Amino acid sequence: MPKQYAASVITRKHTKQGRSNLGREIASAHPWVAGLAMTVWLQLLRLHLDSCLVMTVRGHMNFDHILFIGFGGPRKPEEVRPFLLQVTKGKKIPGQRLREVERHYEKIGSRSPYHDRVFRFVDRFREHELGLPVFVGMRNWHPFLKDTLAEIKSKRLKKGITFVLSPHRSEASYDCYVEALEEAKSKTGSTGIKYEYVPPWHDRPLFVQAHAEEIRKVLDELNPVDPHAIHILFTAHSIPMKMAERSQYAKEVRGSSAAVIGALNHPSWSIAYQSRSRNGNELWLGPHVLQVGVGLRALGVTTVLTVPIGFLCENAEILYDLDIELREEVEKIGLQYERAKTVMENEKFVDLVAQLIADLRAPITAPPVANTAS
Repeated sequence: MPKQYAASVITRKHTKQGRSNLGREIASAHPWVAGLAMTVWLQLLRLHLDSCLVMTVRGHMNFDHILFIGFGGPRKPEEVRPFLLQVTKGKKIPGQRLREVERHYEKIGSRSPYHDRVFRFVDRFREHELGLPVFVGMRNWHPFLKDTLAEIKSKRLKKGITFVLSPHRSEASYDCYVEALEEAKSKTGSTGIKYEYVPPWHDRPLFVQAHAEEIRKVLDELNPVDPHAIHILFTAHSIPMKMAERSQYAKEVRGSSAAVIGALNHPSWSIAYQSRSRNGNELWLGPHVLQVGVGLRALGVTTVLTVPIGFLCENAEILYDLDIELREEVEKIGLQYERAKTVMENEKFVDLVAQLIADLRAPITAPPVANTAS
């Protein structure tokens, strides 16, 4: 009788009711039967947990492509106007303002280096040989995200890792890219393709080291007798104050900047925001870069070393708003203007991206289930 009872306990169908009653039935059995049943039950539990772990690991290892999403930029003069119309689509931007921005582009060669820099970075990234096809989609210009999604769909790919080419997160700098991807999936009938996004990386050591490396190159050239004479100015794109209050954007910008200063141990630095809208009816995150020169000379500063930490590669906001507009303001008050290179093509940044993606593909490890049966 005891053996029959033990057999009925062990071979019970694995239903919800059966699982809930199992412990009570084992406890009420004859002591040696209870011990035998508990041993077998623990072994079954270990097998069940192992199978769950295998399914979880497989779920994280079956990525079949990588997708980089960027802003986009005009590659030649005839693309400038259509690009600006695309960027401002649905927004009430006066024609006068568009013509003004067109003139900005004329002063930097009537094109943006953004497209070329992104694809050079992707070529460097491919050297890591992660074994997955790599795609690039832009939110505002060719190759448009919807065209990239159509290509991914044609290759019957199902699950990708997404990397948004923006270091700090807000509605304007990150969320809109996520929305753009979902919209592109809907337009191309690709809603079955699933994506996992790389987690935040604005304070990761390799990102910090890449910026510190580029800044040191400039500092070494300047070779100042007094480090206080060089003021490091970190810049990022301004966003509306209401948007800033709903995000961690300003905190992330400060976190990145402080980490870089920690690596450099440089005494003089600050943060400012650039390229804000000319809409005078809305408050934007500040201070503005054009306001930072005031008071620096009184502190003994002779050089402003600008670090566009909110941008991964050179674009119109850097080449015009900083290298032309800010330079003019800085030189007006008798200070020297310098700028560190962006980090997109720095080897440490390329390594960081490869590391972040490899981390997502890595199997999830779990502690072994302890064998408590005796």
